[in-house]
Amino acid sequence: ILLVPHIGCWELTGRVLANTRKVTFMYKPLTSNKQNDYLFKRRNKGNLTMASADKSGILKIQRALKNSELIGMLPDQDPGEEGGIMSPFFNKEANTMILLAKIANKNDLQVLMCWAKRLPKGRGYELNLEPIVLNENGGTLEEHVASMNQCIEDLIRKMPEQYMWSYKRFKSTPVSYTHLTLPTIYSV
Repeated sequence: ILLVPHIGCWELTGRVLANTRKVTFMYKPLTSNKQNDYLFKRRNKGNLTMASADKSGILKIQRALKNSELIGMLPDQDPGEEGGIMSPFFNKEANTMILLAKIANKNDLQVLMCWAKRLPKGRGYELNLEPIVLNENGGTLEEHVASMNQCIEDLIRKMPEQYMWSYKRFKSTPVSYTHLTLPTIYSV
């Protein structure tokens, strides 16, 4: 499973890997049907298949796994009430997807964090894959999700300028966090 946070250029990760093998990526459809159709046509090409973040998309993901294909998920988006649990992310509770951890555990799959780092002065991107362990020593689903968030945090701390901070990561946070400020990740 590819764990692909909103860092660098996530759009390139699946496209590059799909040059050599089939990849199914889960995505959250946009609210505008016109924009969604436009992006879907451009993303869903060749060996790259897009699976919407709903029941039909989960079925696509399961079929891909049965065919030994790569699957990719963006774990740092708010999954809504039914698809997540509250878990620490930069010391704030954030609604975090559980699907990736559940699928990895159920199928005993290796999780690879994947990101395309933007290079300076528009020189392109550097594709990175890093194995991570979510279920070390067993543990609960909550511990696996917290471990996933910690891995993403660690990556963001290495290159905070690459993270998409404007993404609505904390939209379902408890009321006490409604005036959230970005985490301090630089030491002065």
